[in-house]
Amino acid sequence: QVQLVESGGDSVQTGGSLRLSCAVSGAAVNLLCMAWFRLGPGNSRQGVTYIDKGINGAYTTSARGRFVISTDQGKNILYLQMNDLKPEDTASYYCAARWSASWCGGRSAADFDYWGQGTQVSVSS
Repeated sequence: QVQLVESGGDSVQTGGSLRLSCAVSGAAVNLLCMAWFRLGPGNSRQGVTYIDKGINGAYTTSARGRFVISTDQGKNILYLQMNDLKPEDTASYYCAARWSASWCGGRSAADFDYWGQGTQVSVSS
């Protein structure tokens, strides 16, 4: 059973930075396609960024140029480095995973099998 545990959420001011972590157990990150989602309007989970087998990353428009997704294969952790944070980035952030049978970039939340409990990011102006 794959288990994901996020940490790193906090309250920051506009322009600040945070690094979210997602500790993975039950599978190696280089076997997974993983993503960060955040809770949007109507409690919908919106994809932010994706990474396949710890190598290939993809970003949605809101994240490109400000966020960086990466993995530490030795520690089996997924990271999300968030820079130049804006009030509209305020949300609960979730890491998600699925077995990497194919590239998962752009897939919806329904396509991911494993989820963490979420970590809150609050950005004040």
